[in-house]
Amino acid sequence: MTDFAATKAMFHLPDGVIYLDGNSLGPLPLAAPERVAEMMTAQWGQMLITGWNKAGWMAAPSAMGDRIARLIGAPEGSVVLGDTLSIKVFQALAAALSLRPDRRVIVSDSGNFPTDLYMANGLIRALDKGHELRTPAPEDVADAIGEDVAVLMLTHVDYRTGRMHDMADLTARAHAAGALVIWDLAHSAGALPLDLAGCGADFAVGCTYKYLNSGPGGPAFIHVAPQHAGAVEPVLSGWLGHDAPFAFDPDYRPGPGIERMRVGTPPVIQMAALDAALDIWDSVDMQALRDRSVELCERFIEGVEARCPDLTLASPRVAAQRGSQVSFRHPEGYAIMQALIARGVIGDFRAPDILRFGFTPLYIDADDVDGAVNHLAEVMEGNHWDRPEYKVRAAVT
Repeated sequence: MTDFAATKAMFHLPDGVIYLDGNSLGPLPLAAPERVAEMMTAQWGQMLITGWNKAGWMAAPSAMGDRIARLIGAPEGSVVLGDTLSIKVFQALAAALSLRPDRRVIVSDSGNFPTDLYMANGLIRALDKGHELRTPAPEDVADAIGEDVAVLMLTHVDYRTGRMHDMADLTARAHAAGALVIWDLAHSAGALPLDLAGCGADFAVGCTYKYLNSGPGGPAFIHVAPQHAGAVEPVLSGWLGHDAPFAFDPDYRPGPGIERMRVGTPPVIQMAALDAALDIWDSVDMQALRDRSVELCERFIEGVEARCPDLTLASPRVAAQRGSQVSFRHPEGYAIMQALIARGVIGDFRAPDILRFGFTPLYIDADDVDGAVNHLAEVMEGNHWDRPEYKVRAAVT
């Protein structure tokens, strides 16, 4: 059984702050500064360039990929780290399309995170082969999977509302139609149990700076199912995805398996922070995490609906259809969130009217939930949000 009081003690949480935004940026693991300092002084400082071999920097993207694989239900040797999530989306989609050369349709949904759709449209323009991106409403995705579909590309948990797709069902439907499936796990990895291998996912991508707590700008990851890993031809054929990078061959030759999905030089300093964060996950049972997450979310929904009648639940009411976040709607959502943040309750806002709250049992408990509900109720009851300074939009919302 996971000891969540013990995991909470492993994070730096500022005094007076209730942090409900780990679904956007996880807080600092207490072990991370020392781990990063060790990397910078004992490794970079003393080893200099020999650290690529002596300290295992070059092998780290695959080694950490295996640690993440355990959290997402993927087999060992099928996940590698590096680059950004946008790059990994592009890679996965290009690879999947190359495996279905006779089909031209990509299906996503209208609620997908914009960068996934931007990457898809950019790739379509670059390929110039007549591909088409279709984006039905999330609830209509199943009906959009036809015999002309090459790839189904979905974010598992909706970034605005927390609505969760049925991964196993939609993957099975896509495979029955002859399509491949890409899952974006940005709001799933580290938030709930996943079984990529069990449901037969072809590709998956995700970031590490949200629930996995690697810090701002932390590296992304990509999973390729073993049956595809040796067949895909990477469009982004970077030198570290080459079979022999230090042969400096002018012609690209893809590396073995998942290694070919590497592109550029790995972010070694950031991976040191991720390494410290992943140590925490070694003691976490994912089902226990999910059970506690549901408890916290249900407690928050009940409290807010009882005391804040002007807020409308935007997330699915049924827990099984929801990730580890809760969203409410209000026309003045941005100002309300700023008023909350001024009180030390940190969530975030997503246009046009979403107040978004993430619940991460590693460092959030029932007292935090009750405190957040009290502050939100006071903000709403006293119209404390209705101040000019709370309505000035910052660059990051």
